[in-house]
Amino acid sequence: MNLLLDTHVLLWWLDNHPTLSKKAKAAIADGKNLVFISAVIIWEIRIKQELGKLEIPRNFRRVLEDQPFEILDITVEHAYAVGDLPAHHRDPFDRMLVAQAKVEGLTLVTRDIHLKKYKIPLIEA
Repeated sequence: MNLLLDTHVLLWWLDNHPTLSKKAKAAIADGKNLVFISAVIIWEIRIKQELGKLEIPRNFRRVLEDQPFEILDITVEHAYAVGDLPAHHRDPFDRMLVAQAKVEGLTLVTRDIHLKKYKIPLIEA
């Protein structure tokens, strides 16, 4: 199974936060699964950091590079796919994650129950 992590899931994983579900932890830790981090969540994290809404380590880039995750760039195909999504969710970062999951055939790992409306494979975090 190929996974795409939502922003809060990535942060919880890096922090070993007890909020992350056992099912999500097991799926992320399973070496048989490819785990992707979208460029859109790095963008969201950096925006929240700049606004003072989130603290991340100075070496955050290195922390991510040390994880066994693949980086998923945002493509033109992903951007067009966002425009085809129903308006179930207004957050542009989450909408991009849904589009990427659809286009790339990925299972989204998230706590956001509103994303279930898109009928994509999900693991609840």
